[in-house]
Amino acid sequence: MQGLERIIVDPEILRGKPVVKGTRLAVSFIVDLLAQGWTESEILANYPGLVREDIHACLKYASQLLQAEQVYPFALAGAA
Repeated sequence: MQGLERIIVDPEILRGKPVVKGTRLAVSFIVDLLAQGWTESEILANYPGLVREDIHACLKYASQLLQAEQVYPFALAGAA
């Protein structure tokens, strides 16, 4: 998928968490910064190893993960 080649999963890096290739910055960390209100410019200024396309790849990865998520309802034993 276009852009996702910037995201890697390697058991030797952050115990296999998805990270931006060539860094130890987890996708979840970048998405969390955005959720806290950091702008793209602020992230790039504070993490000079990143480029704009890395941030977009993190968002794309997170989006695809959420789109693939499935919820299966189940009944607890003894619940009425």
